[in-house]
Amino acid sequence: MNIKSRLIAMNFLEFFIWGSWLISLGGYMFSVLHATGAQIGLTYGTMGLASLFMPALMGVIADRWINAEKVLGFCHLVGAGLLFWASKVQDPSMMYWVILFNSMFFMPTIALNNTVSYITLEKNGFDIVKTFPPIRVWGTIGFIVAVWVVDLFGWTLTSSQFIVSASASVLLAIYSFSMPACIPAKRDKKLSWSESFGLDALVLFKRKKMVIFFLFAMLLGAALQITNAFGKPFLDDFGSIAAYKDSFGVKHSNILISISQISETLFILAIPFFLKRFGIKTVMLISIIAWVFRFGLFGIGNPGDGLWLLVLSMIIYGMAFDFFNISGSLFVEREAEPKIRASAQGLFMVLTNGVGAYLGGWISGLVVDYFTVDGIRNWQNIWFTFAAYALVLAIVFPFVFKYKHQREKDIVPNLVH
Repeated sequence: MNIKSRLIAMNFLEFFIWGSWLISLGGYMFSVLHATGAQIGLTYGTMGLASLFMPALMGVIADRWINAEKVLGFCHLVGAGLLFWASKVQDPSMMYWVILFNSMFFMPTIALNNTVSYITLEKNGFDIVKTFPPIRVWGTIGFIVAVWVVDLFGWTLTSSQFIVSASASVLLAIYSFSMPACIPAKRDKKLSWSESFGLDALVLFKRKKMVIFFLFAMLLGAALQITNAFGKPFLDDFGSIAAYKDSFGVKHSNILISISQISETLFILAIPFFLKRFGIKTVMLISIIAWVFRFGLFGIGNPGDGLWLLVLSMIIYGMAFDFFNISGSLFVEREAEPKIRASAQGLFMVLTNGVGAYLGGWISGLVVDYFTVDGIRNWQNIWFTFAAYALVLAIVFPFVFKYKHQREKDIVPNLVH
């Protein structure tokens, strides 16, 4: 198996693990564990809480002491045990803690997966910007396959979703240990205390454009998990309405939501073109505007005659997510020096999937409960509130992020150091 095929398999399993439960957890907690919107929001927020420090910590370990592929395998092995535990939990408060501990070991693997991919491609002479997106798209395919498997086997409201995810985690842990060695970079001098703990990545904050970039990355990060947490409960609630209870969108809500990830596979492939032609500023603005439509279309759609609006929202999600998350990672890769590569990716994760996602999970749960009266959720007001938030970001961003795009040279990483 050639190196690109090996990386494809790694990316596929990485996101298969997440897709097995991420979309269906909210509905499972509402229906089976009888959780509140706040409890669900906080449980999804654990991914943000864990990302505040664990990706950076694991990035430091991979940068300094232990091969990145070994750190990746260890994290998945521990995550597998925690997912098996999640399958036994019956209380929403306990589920919070189990998902928190699982997040502490899973969230770092996203950045580590990128790091292993980048290092392996660079060592084999590939152009990262051109080669990685078509590999990364298989991660999204893995996520979609997991969502469909859980839906078609009727596991969305059962603990089997965690068993599937845990089994894949064990498999990827073993596979990671067999990947080519990603040896920590050698240092010519003794490390300072700050360098030892990865704080040297903070040097990126000396540049104003990076400060603003990371600030908006954090604010956009707040939107990442909202539809993952509440998309399925939103569609499930239509089941109480006679006109919609037998509709495809209600009976197979996971599959409908998976159109979002199918859309990702197309937009990931478009990233190199858009970044090189328009630059990171325009690409991020497109992403923010896409979030406005993502939430707004949820607010006016339904599984009946408004199904096409929901499908359109799913398609737009690919642009909203990829043009920010994947492009942002590549932008950070270009701006960071080789010696802080993993730490810089960890910092990006801290601000987006950490601070941003935690605040987004917490506040979105409060918004859902605010618009819930006697157990009835006013989803239109909920989604319009989220859309208004994204609209404010879209208006402010182009005025404060000053970045001059240099076509062709803008995002090409320094492959020779």
